[in-house]
Amino acid sequence: MRYSALAILFNGLRGNRAWAPAWRQPEPKPHYAVVIVGGGGHGLATAYYLAKEFGITNVAVLEKSYIGSGNVGRNTTISRSNYLLPGNNPFYELSLKLWEGLEQDFNFNAMISQRGVLNLFHSDGQRDAYTRRGNAMRLHGVDADLLDREAVRKRLPFLDFDNARFPIHGGLLQKRGGTVRHDAVAWGYARGADMRGVDIIQNCEVTGIRREHGIVTGVETTRGFIGCGKLGLAAAGNSSRVAEMAGLKLPIESHVLQAFVSEGLKPFIDCVVTFGAGHFYISQSDKGGLVFGGDLDGYNSYAQRGNLATVENVAEEGKALIPSLSRVRMLRSWGGIMDMSMDGSPIIDRTHLDNLYLNAGWCYGGFKATSASGFCFAHLLAKGTSHDTTRQMRLDRFERGYLIDENGQGAQPHVH
Repeated sequence: MRYSALAILFNGLRGNRAWAPAWRQPEPKPHYAVVIVGGGGHGLATAYYLAKEFGITNVAVLEKSYIGSGNVGRNTTISRSNYLLPGNNPFYELSLKLWEGLEQDFNFNAMISQRGVLNLFHSDGQRDAYTRRGNAMRLHGVDADLLDREAVRKRLPFLDFDNARFPIHGGLLQKRGGTVRHDAVAWGYARGADMRGVDIIQNCEVTGIRREHGIVTGVETTRGFIGCGKLGLAAAGNSSRVAEMAGLKLPIESHVLQAFVSEGLKPFIDCVVTFGAGHFYISQSDKGGLVFGGDLDGYNSYAQRGNLATVENVAEEGKALIPSLSRVRMLRSWGGIMDMSMDGSPIIDRTHLDNLYLNAGWCYGGFKATSASGFCFAHLLAKGTSHDTTRQMRLDRFERGYLIDENGQGAQPHVH
């Protein structure tokens, strides 16, 4: 069933009893051409583009829980392409361009809102760094505007411009950045893939990877053995666990990243704002809640919940930026499991096994990259070669010393 104004009218007149399920609930087949481990945004997007762009429909997406239960439903919904380095900038710009046409592409309202992303700077050094980044973006054809203090004040008068420790001097604005409804992304890609013949198998946890003569023959799951011609791993924070089943040790650490939402308020933040003197980012949802987050919890974990020390730290940074937040009640919080790579940039590559492919190491950038990640991973699975925008995202770059170190922090996952 295609969604349209006419379909809404028709079903409304019939008491909304004629809607079809968004996707099927198939039983797993004995064998697929491609099996994708991980039913989050990246896994579902990969299956969607495999079917749509490359005509490969004999595909299964295996999700150990339900669709939307992982990081794709546990983030702050930000989309942007304001990156500095050549290894990142073209890739995230591809993702943003795919976001811009996504709703028409898969006939689902993902609530894409290009309200702008504003990165604040608080010193001359930060201003110079953002000027360099903005110029690099412009050289790649990406929009970027450097705003002075008064331009920021005109747009966001409620910020604390005269904070003794963190005075605001200006910001770097990407007008095409913004937010996308996270669960709608999962549902839209799942529905689009299912419509093209992909099997989405929920409550199917992978417990082992069977190998013979240097190739993968299939996966052991809680719903039995499933054979495959090619296996793609897109398990986000659990990538290391799944890769170990194939004898692969990844340069990845898993950390908890918390996100928060406040009670509903009247509109007052019309863009995404990031705090340059710390690590805090905030936007306002269409329902009025303030959606915000900050640092990792600082220790390795596979739990989808965090600690109170980080809650306090994020709240303090938010109040330093927006003093009026002290009067706002926090409604709820959640945690995602971040697969932090050694240089803070992702990995999309083949592995030591001929038919095993890896999509991992997304750190903070996973959600905004969903569309391009799926497209490029599908390209790799279908053609066996990397897409032009992911040629630097090789797994062996850590061995060769060709890091994509966007923050200049070195090979330390927790500082990215």
